[in-house]
Parts: sequence; C-alpha cells; structure tokens
Amino acid sequence: MLRLSDDFWDWLSLEWFSYSTLRSFEWVYPLMLYALPVVPLLFLLKWLFTLNTRNKLDLAMFEGKARWQWSSVLRHIPNIVYILFMMLVVVALARPQRVNEQVAQSAAGIDIVLALDVSGSMELQDIKPDRLTAAKEVALEFISGRVQDRIGMVVFAGDAYSLSPLTTDYQLLRDNISSIGFKMIENDGTAIGSALAVAINRMRDSVAKSKVIILISDGENTAGSLDPELAAQLAYAYGIKLYTIGIGKDGQVAYKEEETGKTIFVETQLDETTLRKIATVGEGSFFRADSKDALQEIFRNINRLEKTEITEKRFRDTQDYYQVYLKWALLLLVFWMLLKNTFLTNVLED
Repeated sequence: MLRLSDDFWDWLSLEWFSYSTLRSFEWVYPLMLYALPVVPLLFLLKWLFTLNTRNKLDLAMFEGKARWQWSSVLRHIPNIVYILFMMLVVVALARPQRVNEQVAQSAAGIDIVLALDVSGSMELQDIKPDRLTAAKEVALEFISGRVQDRIGMVVFAGDAYSLSPLTTDYQLLRDNISSIGFKMIENDGTAIGSALAVAINRMRDSVAKSKVIILISDGENTAGSLDPELAAQLAYAYGIKLYTIGIGKDGQVAYKEEETGKTIFVETQLDETTLRKIATVGEGSFFRADSKDALQEIFRNINRLEKTEITEKRFRDTQDYYQVYLKWALLLLVFWMLLKNTFLTNVLED
C-alpha cells in the first residue's frame, strides 16, 4: 500500500495505479467510477458515427496489395491519451481517500460484589451438576458480560471471607471463582449477615455511581453474629443495592450416591422470607432459581437493571488523494496538446 510522503514527486509513482492501492481507498462518490468504461465507449461511438461521413480522396495505386504500416497506428495515440486523461478526471471526481478511525470508550463503572454460599447444602444435585458448580458457571458468564465494572467476590458458610477485592482484572476473578470448592470454609452453616458485612466493608469507601451486592444462598441464616436485616439496613445507609437469589428446590432433593450406588435424598426448605426482606430493605429484588436456566435468566435481568453506560468517541483522520490523479490527468492533457501540434495530428481539426 502506497503512502503519500512529503516528497513532491511521489505522485509520479506508478504504484498509484496498482490494484492494491486502488482497493485500499474509500471513495466519497463511488458511483462516479461507473463512468470509467463510458469514456472509451463514447470515443468508440464517435469513431463509428464519423467513419462513413469523412471525405475520401481517390489515389492512384500501384498494382499489388498495399502493405500495412505500423506508423498508421500512431495517429490513434492522441485519442488514447485524451481517453486516459478523462478517465483520470473521473477517478479524481470519485474522491479517493483513506480514513483512519479510532474509537475511545469510557464508562462510569459499577461496583459489584458477588457473595456466594459455599455451605454443605450447596452440594445438593437438584441443579445439575450441583448447586455450587451451577452458580459458579453462571457467575463466570456474568463477569464476561461486564465492561469497566469493578467486581469483588465474597464466599461464606459458617463464616464469611473476602475472596477477591473490587477489581477490573476479570481474569483474576475467573481464577478465583474457579478455585471455589466445597469445605473451603471449615465452619459449616449459613452466615448471611456476616457475608453482607464483609461485602459492605469492601464497598463502603467506593465512590462509584452505583454499588451492588448480589447474594446467592440456598438456606436460612444459621451462623454469624450479625442479623441479616440489620446488615441490609447498613447497606442501605451506604447506598448499596441488594439483589438476593434463592437457589434450589424445596422438598426431597438428591444429595449424593453411596458406594452401593444408592442415591441419598435430604429434605430442604429455602428461607425466602429473610432473603426477600434483605432485598426490600436494600432497594433491590429477590429472585428464585430452581434450575440453571432460571439462574442464567436472573443474571441477565440483573445485567439489564444494572447496565453500565458506555460513552463512545470516534476520531476520524481523513486524507484525500484525488490530487494525485488530478496531477496525472493534467500531465496527460499537456502531453495530448503537444501531440496535437505534431505530425501525428493537427489541433485545428477539433
């Protein structure tokens, strides 16, 4: 691809007529290019219409056939030069140019903390392959859909721990979520209030336009020293919105298989009341997910509710090259005028 430099004579390069160079252009008036084949066609029609109208002078010829002279072709050179001149004018009128466009994106990011229950009940298999694995997979999909948001991770069972601080390093988040497993917290139970407290502590100094905690749990608050509703009030005081997701089905649920191949079932019941109260106090919403598809749909809804506003600025650097082909056209015009005053033809004929 040819680039125009500061050298005044660069326009004389034949590279301007190469296929790759012409293809690299953006044309402001591309319809003008359809006129290119019309130019030689007009000259052909002119020649056909005047072929039988010219006066002919009979000359005495010697016997035998007249031999073709290559010099007879020379009289067509001025017309060919003029055709090329007109075609170059058409190319210049189509206005070839190159555009270098850059896009700058800026976003007022949202601070989000995911609080995930890793207690023993998350091993239940009513959501395949189990509740915890399904929640992890959906959380990974959620992270992939965010732009410029700081996201943190809290895990809880009988105690609550911050697994990842608020960060835009999404690969670090993916690695941390993938590392989540059963019994990573020795003290079993469901400390919802403590989980909210740890998440709030991560966000209390945040200056983000929007702050959100998404809590995923399958049980009632059975551990920790902080009441979940009191923790929700604390979140409200810090301007943090709470979304709670109750995961799992009620009733007899498959737990695991024994060595004999027999499946163990356990009775489970979700405490919706507490999770709904938390969401109401935190001015968020409560969702119930009894399947992986439902969990995915919930996260899509949260994505729509907490959408990051992205501002996009485009910078266009446009450089015209019509002058190159106009210079070539003027050069051919001068050449044509010189030819019209030579023995090849006579300028007064036109």
